[in-house]
Amino acid sequence: MKTIPEQIVYIGQLMFERHLTDIAGGNISVRDDDKIYCTPRYAGHKMHWHLSPMDIVVGSLESDELLENPLFSREGLSHLYIYRAFPEAKAIIHAHPPNILPFCVIEKPIEPVLLAVKKFGVIGFIETAPSYSQEQAEKIVASLLDKRELIQSSAAAILIPQHGIFVVSQDLWMAIDALERINTNAWCILTQRLIA
Repeated sequence: MKTIPEQIVYIGQLMFERHLTDIAGGNISVRDDDKIYCTPRYAGHKMHWHLSPMDIVVGSLESDELLENPLFSREGLSHLYIYRAFPEAKAIIHAHPPNILPFCVIEKPIEPVLLAVKKFGVIGFIETAPSYSQEQAEKIVASLLDKRELIQSSAAAILIPQHGIFVVSQDLWMAIDALERINTNAWCILTQRLIA
């Protein structure tokens, strides 16, 4: 059985190898009771997702100690806000998948066209907010409020304009599964016209 840091390292490498995020960034976190485990700042940009368990940043959910840690991910504030608002949330993946980013650029929701993603519903957007900000964190939480049942049963996702996707789940394995399914669904939408 892998430790939580080992699980995060594995999922980060898998996510990068399967082109579900890019060198520019993304981050992964897991909640275990009061503790948050998170990929470090610049996991993609400087480390190219070649992480070790020792690289994973750990801190308390209840305090702001993680925010004071210079290695804590820049998107970490949004992770903390999500965990504090949704006790059922146990894992979060933020990523820049290549098939999802075009939707982020034009701010077009991702409709479920595959049976495998119908359970996630339409993947919509938060209103534009500065990256890494409290405003962004609050808007993500507000956008997920009506997706609480999805978080409890599988995973919920929300798009960030011109940026990427957040997937929130009760389990890290469900989160990566949802991310790949949504990315494949987006690819199907993008290629429909080519087939036609």
